[in-house]
Amino acid sequence: MQVHYISSSAHVDYAQTSTFLKELMPPSIILVHGESHEMGRLKTKLMTELADCNTKIITPKNCQSVEMNFNSEKMAKTIGRLAEKTPKVGETVSAILVKKGFTYQIMAPDDLHIFSQLSTSYVTQRITIPYSGAFGMIKYLLEQIYESVESSTDEKSGVLTLRVHDRVTLKQDSEKHISMHWTSGPISDMVSDSIVALVLNISREMPKVVVESEAMKSEEESGKKAEKVINALLVSLFRDGKLGENGKLVIKVDGIVAHLDKQSGDVESENEGLKERVRTAYMRIQSAVKPIPLAVDK
Repeated sequence: MQVHYISSSAHVDYAQTSTFLKELMPPSIILVHGESHEMGRLKTKLMTELADCNTKIITPKNCQSVEMNFNSEKMAKTIGRLAEKTPKVGETVSAILVKKGFTYQIMAPDDLHIFSQLSTSYVTQRITIPYSGAFGMIKYLLEQIYESVESSTDEKSGVLTLRVHDRVTLKQDSEKHISMHWTSGPISDMVSDSIVALVLNISREMPKVVVESEAMKSEEESGKKAEKVINALLVSLFRDGKLGENGKLVIKVDGIVAHLDKQSGDVESENEGLKERVRTAYMRIQSAVKPIPLAVDK
């Protein structure tokens, strides 16, 4: 007579659980929904049987969080014109990664419509900027910022053009404005924004340059006139006066000579009386011709 043991439990027993885990060989095992003491026994026995498998066995308490790391490898296939040439080690490849389901493909943007149902489009932008200055000034300033600035003449219109980094094109459409053309993109948009700021800044600073240059000319002319007036007054006061070889004014009074340095106001003479007279006269004439300004720019 033979008696067979039949388990009527709705759950698997240890033998079935152990066999299942040995076939599956998971990196982590989490024991839940059981009496803590029995789960501890199960954990100890599984750790003994799976000691060589480097399996992590966890018996968390209620509401205890468990963290697991999943390392999955994803492979992408290169297709199209990118697959025609094997890139060298360290070479940068510019392409598009396309995911379809669980597959990944790397392709050139121009091949997107061939190997997928997607298509590419380009946005060409054009902007007109008011500018009445010299076109060469823009080229000069752009060359200070960018390495590649090429100048040419448009074949159709015959206007001067500038090509910045082979991305943005500037055209001198008229004497009062220029136009800028580029294909929209992260780098091209950044370059175009900087060029717009540069051109507008030139237009804003240009009147100031003209005013400053005119002010410098008028100041220089006023200085020359003042110097002539000072010389004339000194000669009329001391009768005999002329410029020496060293640029100093030579004044003679009764055979006594005095040398006046008009830059510093110093006077050289053997006669102290004449020396003091010339110095005092020069200071008074200079203060009358070149008065101290009421406001001084800081």
